[in-house]
Amino acid sequence: MIPFVDLRAAHAEVAEEVLQGFDRVLRDTAFVQGPDVAAFEEEFAAFSGVAHCVGAGNGTDAIELALRACDLPPGAGVVLPANTFVATAEAVVRAGLRPVLADCDDDHLLLDPASAAAAVGADTAAVIPVHLYGQQAPMAALHEIAERHGLTVVEDGAQSQGSRQEGRPPVGLAATSFYPGKNLGAYGEAGAVLTSSPALARAVRMLTSHGSEVKYQHETLGFNSRLDTLQAVVLRAKLKRLAGWNDLRRAAADRYERLLSGVEGVRLPKVAPGNLHVWHLYVIRVPERDRVLAGLQEAGVQAQIHYPVPVHLQPAFRGLGYGPGDFPVAEASAGEILSLPMHPHLTADQQEQVAETLDKVLRQ
Repeated sequence: MIPFVDLRAAHAEVAEEVLQGFDRVLRDTAFVQGPDVAAFEEEFAAFSGVAHCVGAGNGTDAIELALRACDLPPGAGVVLPANTFVATAEAVVRAGLRPVLADCDDDHLLLDPASAAAAVGADTAAVIPVHLYGQQAPMAALHEIAERHGLTVVEDGAQSQGSRQEGRPPVGLAATSFYPGKNLGAYGEAGAVLTSSPALARAVRMLTSHGSEVKYQHETLGFNSRLDTLQAVVLRAKLKRLAGWNDLRRAAADRYERLLSGVEGVRLPKVAPGNLHVWHLYVIRVPERDRVLAGLQEAGVQAQIHYPVPVHLQPAFRGLGYGPGDFPVAEASAGEILSLPMHPHLTADQQEQVAETLDKVLRQ
């Protein structure tokens, strides 16, 4: 069996440090907003190239909190790609706003600037570029659109921890997830908001803690969505290894490219110009995807799909008024994409087995 991710191997690297940290937290009973939370926020902000990191309960909350901190008009439109995980659109609705969908480009499956620009209406207030699969969306073009229309930019960086574009990390306001399978994953649910704006960081921090900076004094209506201290311990231990783990992911991606470049029927992923990819997922495109996926899984290769149904075709978002054919690239790619096993501990032998099995299944 070749696992899609190998959380056991990742844990083995940090186990001793994590257990020592857990003992410290238990000894000090610092279960909520303990010193490890503040330390992780400072360390991850520095790693991410921003001034402030505010921990949150999960990545979905982080997007909602970032949007709420911007104080956008109620019901305003927020442009986002149709081929994202549902949480991006879900957070928009939870923030009292309206998802406005756009298509992705065919080469990289990232938010297409032309489609995003066409989706902007009179009541559009923001755009959420999703840094899908481990590389950043075309930020220069999207920032130009945002400036032209007076839009707020909130980046969904859940899959791009450690990525760079033109040598720079994400800038402005971003949300991320530390779901266990992410490049930087907790041992449960966790997330964060990143910004260099002191005002936005303060607003987000108050929202995470019942709208309060001082105990029992509540300036605004907030939530209970704080980063757990035990999760902060895990994230601090893993953060020390994240750059090295991302290097291993890039090496694995290069190996996949060599192994699969001659396999008929496989469309390999592309890195957009200027991007440093961190390969959260290695997503190829193949014909008869469902048959291929079943064949791989039957042979012990734990491949997956990210994501099989675009947002506009999900029953929960039927009310947005979109239908089949509205976002042709997102819809066509949803029937072709296939995520192969990808993690820092993936071996060359395992990748060779994946490639051989994929070639065999495609030829059947």
